[in-house]
Amino acid sequence: MRSLLFVPGDSEKKLEKGFGAGADVVIVDLEDSVAPQNKALAREIAAHFIVGHRQQTSAAIYVRVNDLSTGLTDDDLAALVAARPDGIILPKSNSGQDVQHLSAKLRVREAENGLPDGGIKVLPIITETAAGVLAAATYAGTNTRLAGLTWGAEDLSASIGARAARDERGRYTDVFRFARTMTILAAGAAEVAAIDTVFPNFRDMAAFEAECTEAERDGFTGKMAIHPAQVPVINAAFTPFAEAVKHSASIVAAFEAAGNPGVVGIDGKMYDRPHLRLAERLLARARAAGISA
Repeated sequence: MRSLLFVPGDSEKKLEKGFGAGADVVIVDLEDSVAPQNKALAREIAAHFIVGHRQQTSAAIYVRVNDLSTGLTDDDLAALVAARPDGIILPKSNSGQDVQHLSAKLRVREAENGLPDGGIKVLPIITETAAGVLAAATYAGTNTRLAGLTWGAEDLSASIGARAARDERGRYTDVFRFARTMTILAAGAAEVAAIDTVFPNFRDMAAFEAECTEAERDGFTGKMAIHPAQVPVINAAFTPFAEAVKHSASIVAAFEAAGNPGVVGIDGKMYDRPHLRLAERLLARARAAGISA
């Protein structure tokens, strides 16, 4: 997953545009972008649209449901699981236990709709509450449905009373950089993808591109988008360069040729097992993006 595009679930026009944006994942949103009085309508529109337009996109289809504390999650799942989404985005996830709770609900809905047990994945947003940030380490080993971990800043601002998430230079302040860092580390511990949060100012493409570059450098493998124009920038930033793919393939080949030792030498430079693992991860990302070594 490189690009994950949010699309309001109550607008057929925006859903149509989102499905054709070229994102790896289209997130049909039933939460923040839908007003409380439109929740029921959004479920109906979203379910009908997914069923009728699935063949028009190569993207995976995820649904962001309302969080477990709202009392709306069951209604969301009752309406949308029948549409066979590929995954669920769980907002305001406070710990790995919330993923387990959602998984149990999904198992019931899958059985009711004749779907494979465990087929619907879960991608939790783990930093939208203070408790969620502090419980980041609890996702490792929680559930086979876990597709990755992502984070959010806006709801965390409300949770802790911060007036802003970024400073006057546009950089995240320390609390939010900590939440970002915990997401990368928690994803590494759980051995799943780390997905960077949205960049709200979709008109500032230069700053957005810089943030994508920094995220890829730091270990994120994808980023969420709020506008179709952000998708190609994300895809470019998180697609490994041909030179990097070639170099990674040479590292893997050298270890294999040497019988997988602890260290190999390539052109006078030594590479150890961490280099091998990094190369393997980059090649996996390249394959997912349709790039061969």
